[in-house]
Amino acid sequence: MLAFRFSFSTLILLCFNFIIPLSAQNFDDVIIKSEQLSDKIYMLTGAGGNIGICVGEDGIFMIDDQFAPLSNKIKTAIKEISDQPIRFVINTHWHGDHTGGNENFGTSGAVIVAHENVRKRMSTEQFMQAFGRKVPPSPDKALPLITFPETINFHLNGEDIIAFHMHNAHTDGDAIIYFPNSNIIHMGDTFFKGRFPFIDISSGGSIEGIIAVCNKVLFLSDEQTKIIPGHGTLASKTELTNYRDMLMIVRDRVKKAVIDGKL
Repeated sequence: MLAFRFSFSTLILLCFNFIIPLSAQNFDDVIIKSEQLSDKIYMLTGAGGNIGICVGEDGIFMIDDQFAPLSNKIKTAIKEISDQPIRFVINTHWHGDHTGGNENFGTSGAVIVAHENVRKRMSTEQFMQAFGRKVPPSPDKALPLITFPETINFHLNGEDIIAFHMHNAHTDGDAIIYFPNSNIIHMGDTFFKGRFPFIDISSGGSIEGIIAVCNKVLFLSDEQTKIIPGHGTLASKTELTNYRDMLMIVRDRVKKAVIDGKL
């Protein structure tokens, strides 16, 4: 029993130790790196959630925008790829390491888009129970201007971009961004590659929801699909399968421990 308690506690601490430093580090030292996934789609990494961009003559479609102090660095990295304006920024969920740059990019002319629960949470004070931390409301200019309940489609740069909501996964406002023409999927924080997940229960997250997302994305994927996780390096269907299987094992072991009175 003690061994199991220690193991499960260690799992949670590993999640927290990964998340917390992202908002505490020196952003002056952060380097924004880009990785080309197709002729039009790139993944950008720095500090915070992985960014996706789709470039072309119709303008730039951007997925998440990390922390506010990194906005200029992100804009510089994007200009090295395309000189087109950033037309849309879609948030995969409300957490600040994915939405912190909203105000800066919105002020620069981008239209911010997200699931309707993202706007609801960003516009009011939130309490992240896992960290015992209050998150104040975001400025009005950081709030999504366009929200959707289930799905929204974009048609830019020769891509049919599908954003769809998955209920109660990492949060209650998660959006998965699917590029069927290029066989690329951005999963936001429903996928932490090579790490244990952080499930924000206080924001409506659940382990069952995370597993449901993985199953949905696996259904859409083949062996050539490129999967952008919220954190970690570019992933494949096999790696997402391994992640899903790990989640199911942890879920089942915790359930059994609860039934056995060990938790």
